[in-house]
Amino acid sequence: MARQANNTLFLEEWLRSNSGSNSPSISITTSHSSSSSARAIIQAWSELRDSLQHQSFLPNHLQALKILLQSQTSLHVADPQAKLLLSILSSKNLFLPVEAYPLLLRLLYIWVRKSFRPASVLVNLAVEVLTKVLDSNFDATKSPELFAEGVLLLGAFAFVPSAPESSKTVCLELLCRLLDKEYMLISSVHELIPDVLAGIGYALCSSINAYYIRIFDALLGIWGKEDGPQAGALRALNRSISGGRDLQILSRLRSSAESRIESVAQDLITRTGSFSNIGNDCKTSLLLQCISLALARCGAVSSRAPLLISLASALLMEIFPLQHLYTRILELRQGSSSKMNLGEVKEHLNSVPFKEAGAISGVFCNQYVSIDEENRAIVENMIWRFCQDLYLGHRRVALLIGGKEDELLRDIEKIAESAFLMVVVFALTVTKQKINPNFSIEAQIETSVSILVSFSCVEYFRRMRLPEYIETIRCVVVSVQENETACKSFVESMPSYADLTNFQEFLKKVEYKWFDDEVQTARILFYLRVIPTCIERLPGPVFSRVVAPTMFLYMGHPIGKVARASHSIFVAFVSSGKDSNGNERALLKEQLSFYYMQRSLEGYPGITAFDGMASGVAALVRNLPAGSPATFYCIHNLVEKVNILCSDVSTQDADTWKDPLGDSEPCKKIMELLLRLIFLVDIQVLPNLMKLSAQLIIQLPKDGQNVVLNDLYNQVAESDDVTRKPTLVSWLQSLSYLCSQATSRSTSFEGNKSEEISALPLPNPSKWDRIKACL
Repeated sequence: MARQANNTLFLEEWLRSNSGSNSPSISITTSHSSSSSARAIIQAWSELRDSLQHQSFLPNHLQALKILLQSQTSLHVADPQAKLLLSILSSKNLFLPVEAYPLLLRLLYIWVRKSFRPASVLVNLAVEVLTKVLDSNFDATKSPELFAEGVLLLGAFAFVPSAPESSKTVCLELLCRLLDKEYMLISSVHELIPDVLAGIGYALCSSINAYYIRIFDALLGIWGKEDGPQAGALRALNRSISGGRDLQILSRLRSSAESRIESVAQDLITRTGSFSNIGNDCKTSLLLQCISLALARCGAVSSRAPLLISLASALLMEIFPLQHLYTRILELRQGSSSKMNLGEVKEHLNSVPFKEAGAISGVFCNQYVSIDEENRAIVENMIWRFCQDLYLGHRRVALLIGGKEDELLRDIEKIAESAFLMVVVFALTVTKQKINPNFSIEAQIETSVSILVSFSCVEYFRRMRLPEYIETIRCVVVSVQENETACKSFVESMPSYADLTNFQEFLKKVEYKWFDDEVQTARILFYLRVIPTCIERLPGPVFSRVVAPTMFLYMGHPIGKVARASHSIFVAFVSSGKDSNGNERALLKEQLSFYYMQRSLEGYPGITAFDGMASGVAALVRNLPAGSPATFYCIHNLVEKVNILCSDVSTQDADTWKDPLGDSEPCKKIMELLLRLIFLVDIQVLPNLMKLSAQLIIQLPKDGQNVVLNDLYNQVAESDDVTRKPTLVSWLQSLSYLCSQATSRSTSFEGNKSEEISALPLPNPSKWDRIKACL
């Protein structure tokens, strides 16, 4: 009696599961509930036979129908049992309650879907009985479930291969009449829609093609009528047609369906003021989701402005409802009467619209490509504004609930990460359309800057390497770096120093530390990485006013890559060419170099990234004018730092110089940097550097001297600088001799040792030959 059935036998169940709804259309459609026992099923059929025999339908008989339908998945209805059901339906002496009709029709539906080859005679009888049940005297408003079950069963009969064409024709004719007459019932009960659409789906697959167009006309008519459902027929029009007249008709129907969706979208735009006054309008929210899902699943759709704007609004408000979530969280944390179910975010992550975000974004971009410039500008501004709102909203929420409600924050960030992908795909589409010679330079610059600023706002959510992201960045950066106005506009969009260090809105609620603000840090890191690419075109005053304060601030950031990016900006600026007013830029470089050394060394070791500082110092000595005071200041500060660092460790312990990771490592690194500068500084600064370096080296313990001298030997030997090499050779000879003579003396970093150095005897000429041979 019971055999396992494939769920695909029931089209309405497939539609229901794929639409994200698990609720059945009527109370008896409980295919996922526990199955009744075989004994209960046998007893139920027995009670139905008794009902027919005694011509009396009692409450226990209604319960018998429900018991049978509790096992819909495994229940098999044979031909004799189908005859019993038809006899009950057609009996003139049985008074059936309205509730019994949908149950009886559903059992017949199970019979016809699970039978391998239902008898033609029985099918004809079933169609005749069903026609009488659903005749003109039937009041469908009293039982919307019966209407839905009737459409479903009529479609299923029309789909049976073995059914006579006459019976199929009767079923299709009656189905079309029901759709025309009772269309309002479809939207009166949301759960009915899968059953009605399943019945239509069966009917469209019938071998009788004469009703195909009429069914579609009826369906599209339903979607356009007042109080009828408003999305969903277009996807079925993708059905393959060989050609000829059918193809022309299908094309006309598809155009009609697109126009209908456009009409719905335009009505929404007009009614809501371009979606600026939605508020908590659930109907508008639902329609936006329906429009976006319909367009995402129905193949290519011609570009229409209302569809583009509706898709943009659906993405920004329904698919990625981040502003709504941020507002709810902030209101709840501020003691508002507003309540937020924390499971709301997880529910959205599992919703069908969110899972279709990629497909909807694709349709949105395709619509954008073929639309006019006016509407392109509208949606561009919507997306760029969304990015800025996303940055501000997520920054607030992260500061408030970070470390307290991390699970909620992670779930919100999953939505934001998906929004980031949408923004990147859209930005690439805009780039391909507008960054080309067909548009004015001004338009290209405006678009490029907007994209860069938007990317900075969503940079925090970039958790993977995207080719589309890299391609977009490369394209717009080229456009920006070639124009001074564009460079200036982009740089001036960066948050000010005051904004970075003070978040007044939250000072009373949380202790704000700029270096702990991860959302802000990600945005600034984006600027720190992009600004060097356009530094040549950036005016010096703008760099001084906007970039320098942030650059010096983030040199002290605890995250290494952020600090190094700040040093890279200094390197780029010091290495850059001249302004139209060359003296002004040169003066600014010197001024910034003084503070750069102060800022870098005060944070070393501990905060300042040594490799970042080393690159900055190297750039400074290479690019400042010969004999620059800033270069002398740089050297003296490095020497002073070595003295301080080496006095903090046991420099007389030989093991500290043998262990490269010992306590003296910071001291060694600065010393190594000083020695590298010997080959970089200009000739005017070199004597001072050699003198100070010699004083440091002589005061080192023997192991330290050996390490430094060996390093110097190698560097001088490999040098091809014919200008300074003779001087360095002579200096190194003297330094080597002085170190050998000072071994027995007490060495410390206290006091000035210049008098002791000058009092030492001249070097032994016999040792000069050894040094020269090494060099």
